[in-house]
Amino acid sequence: PVEINIPRDRNGEFEPKIIPKHQRSVNGIEEKILGLYATGMTTRDISEQVKELYGVDVSAETVSNITNRILPLVAEWQSRPLEKTYSFVFMDAIHYKVREDKQVVIKAAYVVIGVNLDGEKEVLGIWIGANESSKFWLSVLNDLKNRGVQNVLIFCIDGLNGFKEAIGATFPFAKIQRCIIHQIRSSMKYIPYKDRKAFVADLKGVYTAVNEEIAMDNLLAMKDRWGNKYPNAIKSWEDNWDNLSTFFAFPGNIRKIIYTTNVIESLNSQFRKITKTKLIFPNDDSLMKMLYLAVERVARKWTRAYSDWDLVINQLNIIFSDILYEKRTSN
Repeated sequence: PVEINIPRDRNGEFEPKIIPKHQRSVNGIEEKILGLYATGMTTRDISEQVKELYGVDVSAETVSNITNRILPLVAEWQSRPLEKTYSFVFMDAIHYKVREDKQVVIKAAYVVIGVNLDGEKEVLGIWIGANESSKFWLSVLNDLKNRGVQNVLIFCIDGLNGFKEAIGATFPFAKIQRCIIHQIRSSMKYIPYKDRKAFVADLKGVYTAVNEEIAMDNLLAMKDRWGNKYPNAIKSWEDNWDNLSTFFAFPGNIRKIIYTTNVIESLNSQFRKITKTKLIFPNDDSLMKMLYLAVERVARKWTRAYSDWDLVINQLNIIFSDILYEKRTSN
């Protein structure tokens, strides 16, 4: 329990608003402090809030010590056993400033969300690293395997460096879908404002095509129209086509799940919301604590499977029959 200091007035008559007089510890106040911390409040702001609400002094240092007590829970969560097979795994990164060796460095928090065979989402883990590389991603994927994951049907990613190679080494039978929305944004940096509307309209004919053949025809038509003017924009689609076009092999119900990483972007928007007051994190643990608490809050709302999941899983059972049959017979 938290030891608290009761403020005193000259006559010793001060009575806390909620905490009974003479009580030196408060059951549940740690949870309240953690709840405030999970909203993005600084330790100093939490200290002031607790004093205002409860009429007690809890220093910013004590608040920090309380939040440190969840680190063993974070470690346990990050190493918990996972399911053998995931239908979809979404991966993305969000960047933060963190102090390290008396310097401020940019670090990425790599977030991995899995959708199991019942259509239920869960955050499989968060990894904090300095840069993306196939070696880094190999360690992440091996971590998932060591925690029990044997099969992933489809990985949905945001153009992460080195990820394709790491998947090939760990989950060689998995399909890879690169996020279409991220690809559109990436190609837009080559297009001046005056041509963006027309360029995007042409792009829509590529990624909304009925099948890959029509999509490629439309991409070639785009190349004829825009290739000389904006070669890098077209080249970015051509270079990544193998992973951009994966979703054309699947029915509409699956396409709309995998062609964007919206599920993980929604979580990242919550991360941004709670970390906006933290310009610089003092260390990796401080960042990890806040992200973990945010995951705990968001995950409570993930109570439903994807809509039409019965139809989706039946389609996956047909498309990935070899992998899923092997899973059923091994259970």
